[in-house]
Amino acid sequence: MATPLRVLIHGGGIGGLTLATALARSGHLVRVAELRGELDALGVGIIQPSNALHVMGEIGVLADCLAAGFEWDTLTICDPVGNTLAKIPQPRMADAPACNGIPRPALARVLGAAAAAAGAEIVFGTTITELADDGAGVEVTLSDGSTGRWDLVVGFDGIGSPLRQRLYGERFAPEYTGFANWRVTVPRQSEVRGVVMSTGDRAAKALLTPITEELMYLGAVFAEAEDFRPDPERAHEQLAERLAAFGGPVAEALTQVTDPAAVVYSRISQVTVEEPWHVGRVVLAGDAAHASTPHIAQGAAMAVEDALVLARSLDEAEGDVPAALAAWEARRRPRAMWVQNISRAVLKQETGTPTTPEEDELLKVGIPGAAHVLVKPY
Repeated sequence: MATPLRVLIHGGGIGGLTLATALARSGHLVRVAELRGELDALGVGIIQPSNALHVMGEIGVLADCLAAGFEWDTLTICDPVGNTLAKIPQPRMADAPACNGIPRPALARVLGAAAAAAGAEIVFGTTITELADDGAGVEVTLSDGSTGRWDLVVGFDGIGSPLRQRLYGERFAPEYTGFANWRVTVPRQSEVRGVVMSTGDRAAKALLTPITEELMYLGAVFAEAEDFRPDPERAHEQLAERLAAFGGPVAEALTQVTDPAAVVYSRISQVTVEEPWHVGRVVLAGDAAHASTPHIAQGAAMAVEDALVLARSLDEAEGDVPAALAAWEARRRPRAMWVQNISRAVLKQETGTPTTPEEDELLKVGIPGAAHVLVKPY
């Protein structure tokens, strides 16, 4: 390979750690600046579809992900009272498994260990305070007072990306969709061996996702006012009220939800950076550039694909960072925007919201596991 690059990654989430691992394994000098004090991801669990698992295989952590999670291959669709309507086998990309459910903290530990083992440095409790790009490199000051010069700065810093705001101001702030996600971890029911999705009148959907042999999470999507926040004393009761029409496994799971602090609430927003995702030698990736709704479970998958393709583009460009960024975005933007657009279309379809003619065409492709997603991203 060409002379190793110095790369600073702003954000130690799923995408940032995947990129750190891929780059460090190729011999680049990598530092991850993570604002949190440790790699203990917030939230409950996450679905890793086949294309995400393919990336995990490429960076050498597939076996670790499967060991820490719960592999599954069939989506079960139920009516509100729990009667099975359909069982849908999930497709695979190449030789990767179909799907894996995994606790977010467990995935953070797997990826953090892989990045460290590859030689990446992870600096906790830090964020970028000053940044100056002179065209040949980027001078950066972190909040711990350290300074450095980098060939590339990558913003994998999430939907609320401070780096995006630094580059573009408020032009591409998150757009609230009018819906929110409620999630809580509960003991896994023995019959839940893959995602069980129930549909009802008030909720766009309620689903149960196994994440270990012992655990699963209950997730539900509802229309919520933008300023709504659950009552910290009765969030579990508010979730139960919204799921009152559901029976079967959803109702059984609700009986295990007794702690309001265990309920994770997040508004569903999306981000679309309509200008180039890079300004000079500073680039945004993952949710910072193209956050989607979770309706085809591809948000984190797009982030890890971004990471792997960026690492390969940098290697292929042999040190020409501007050329690598242009090639990377040319590959990634059509795919990420397709996922964002179809995810939003599915949200509208599930909630009875009118769709556009363009969204109707997207919905004809078929959800989930559309062929577009199962094509290799490079």
